Amino acid sequence: MRGPAVRPAMESYLRVTFHSEGAKPSEVADRLVGFGFQPTHGNYDFVYDWKSPAGTEQILDLANEITRLLRGYRVLLEIETV
Repeated sequence: MRGPAVRPAMESYLRVTFHSEGAKPSEVADRLVGFGFQPTHGNYDFVYDWKSPAGTEQILDLANEITRLLRGYRVLLEIETV
């Protein structure tokens, strides 16, 4: 007999596209790291570890906070949560 299914922790991946007239990449990185993201390599630039399953509302709240955090920095963001 199996025990309850264990849901793996979730991660949100962030890809940032910079504008030549926008903030310096190091400034954007500092803000994101201060918020809890970690730099990563590969297809994405940063990762946020939820440490537990997150619901749709929590993910949308995170996206709202990232948008607020980087407003005026002239960057494009792409978020994927798995």
